[in-house]
Order: sequence, then C-alpha cells, then structure tokens
Amino acid sequence: MSVSAPLSVAIVGTGMIGAVHVRAARDAGAQVTGVLGSSPERSEEYARRWGISRAHPDLDDLVAARPDVVHVCTPNASHHHYARALLEAGLHVICEKPLATGAAEAEELAAVAARTGLVAAVPFVYRYHPLVREIRARRIRGDFGDLNLVHGSYLQDWLLDPDTSSWRVSAAHGGPSRAFGDIGSHWCDLVEFVTGERFTEVIATTHTAYPTRPEPTGPSFSGATAGAARITVDTEDSVTAMFTTSGGIPVSTVVSQVAAGHKNRLWFELDGSRGSAAFDQENPEQIWLGTADGALTLRRGEGALSADQRRLTRVPAGHAQGYPDAFAAFLADSYAAVRGEAPEGLPTFDDGVRSARIVDAVLASARDRAWTAIP
Repeated sequence: MSVSAPLSVAIVGTGMIGAVHVRAARDAGAQVTGVLGSSPERSEEYARRWGISRAHPDLDDLVAARPDVVHVCTPNASHHHYARALLEAGLHVICEKPLATGAAEAEELAAVAARTGLVAAVPFVYRYHPLVREIRARRIRGDFGDLNLVHGSYLQDWLLDPDTSSWRVSAAHGGPSRAFGDIGSHWCDLVEFVTGERFTEVIATTHTAYPTRPEPTGPSFSGATAGAARITVDTEDSVTAMFTTSGGIPVSTVVSQVAAGHKNRLWFELDGSRGSAAFDQENPEQIWLGTADGALTLRRGEGALSADQRRLTRVPAGHAQGYPDAFAAFLADSYAAVRGEAPEGLPTFDDGVRSARIVDAVLASARDRAWTAIP
C-alpha cells in the first residue's frame, strides 16, 4: 500500500448510518470501492445510488476484494458476526456502536483485534468536535480545579409518536438496551474521555413510554408506519442514571428518545473548584465557561487555541463545523492508524468494550433497583 495512495474502503450496511460513513470516508480522503447490503439486489441498488464501483453479493466476495478498511454499519445484533469475520480475514475494521449487544461478545472482539494487531475502531465521533477537545485540554491543564460534579443529558424525540417504529425498538435486532445503548453510550464515552474519570458504579431506572409500536418496515428515523401490525416493545425509551467515579465524583445523566423538541441534544457540564464548562452538541461551535466571578461563551477559533482544537478545525472560525466534520475527523484518524500512526484519542474496540460494560451495568441496576458495579 503506497503511503500516498487513498485507502480503499468497503461499507457493510445500506441504512442511514451507512450513508453517513460513505460521505465521511470520502471527506477523509478514502476511496469507497465496495458495498454489501442485505441482499445482492440491495448491494446493486446502493452501489448505483452511492456511486460505488462494486456491489458485493456476499461477505466472501467482499473479503476476496481485500479493501484496506471495512466499515460495519449493519443492525446492532450483526456487528459481532461481521467484525469478527473481517478481523479473522486480516482486514482493518471500523464497527458501529454498540460493538456488540453485550459485554461478553464485545470482549471477544477486542481480544481478536489485539491478537491480529489490526486497527479496530468504534465511531464515538463526538470526541472529534474541536471544542470538546478544548474543554478536555483545559481540564488536563487544571483550569477547572478539582471536579465536584458532572451532569448532563442526551435527548432525542424521533420516537415520540407511538406509531413510529424501527428495527431498533426490538431487542432481537438492536440489543437489550435501545436509548442507553444507542445514545447514552455516546454520552458516557464522551464524559469519561473529557473528564478523565472512570465510572465505577451506577444506579439507574428505565422507562418505556409505549408498550407497543408498529412492526418496523422501513429504515431508522423514517417516521410513522401506517397500518402495520403492532409488536411489543422490549427496549427502553428513557433512562435516568447516577454514577460514581474512581475519583469519587458524582455524575448524573438523563437519556431519552421521546423528549419533544430535542433532535440530538447531547449536553454535558463539568463543575470544578475553579470553574465550569458545558458543551451542547446541537450548538457545537461554542462552549459555556463559568467562574465564581461570572460566565462567558467561547466560540471555536477564539482566544488561545489548544493543540487539539487547532488540529481538528477544518474551516475558518465563523464558518460552522458540526457532526459531519467530526465524523470525517474520526475516520481520518482511523485511516492514519491503518497507515501506522498512533492518533491520540482514537476510540478503539477497547472503548467499545468499556461502553458495553456500562450499558450492561445500567440494565442490571434498573432490573435490581440497586447500585451496581461497573467492571
């Protein structure tokens, strides 16, 4: 593989997140050379739709093509199967989260990645907002003093309508946790990454707003399904959770997919003895910074920039950066790792294992109504 040649990338999965990966891979400088859908016909359809030269009829054909990297963007329950097969075949893998539907399978995948020495990354892409890195750099520098409290939420409303459905509402396809496994996992990864604190125990409650929803017939986020037969919902819509960290810091979060008016509001605040900082993913071009003497809003590109903020800034200040840029930056670091570099902060399968353990502990705590240790 030439150092200067674009990496070749294949995409497994043709849903919403697959399209995100295609765009971000191209933005990160890769050449998307193949796609594998749920059938040969679907592979052909999306190869035409996405302008990809090769439609793979099956996984064996994809492996035989030997792309440099394969992106797994399929429903959650199939992640373990695809990721393991691809790693065993000697291919670098980027696998959507959750890495698996439980910690045991996630641990197995991380072990395979370690044994093969291949790059194995998970798209915890919110790490790649420049101002997230700015808060992290200031925390490491000691600007906020000793942490006293961390709190926040991740709120969506795409399932507010009881007649909206998706494969994600079914534990058989999405795993035993939906709201927390899907978006709470992002919140926990981001907060641990920014604060440097590890959650050690949790007490949580879960709630399902609607006991039934229509049988899913379309892709995620596709809206209401008129006239479909209804199925029992066996995953949660909302979670409230309190954590304790290795440093004894109290942490709390609210996670919901039925919070009207919130499309994708990942928000966190850390409060320290010298100052506070808050980030809102729906408004990623600024952060709130507080002291005992007052507060200010800092926009991307203002003041003395941390090295990470400078590195991840893709356009001049005043020109909005957001989720697609964060995703492309994550993939750029993943591809750099494939080329032999070691980008700081790249989320790997070990981070996927960490996330799965937290999700498992949240579900166990909600079931037992008790504080539960996080391994």
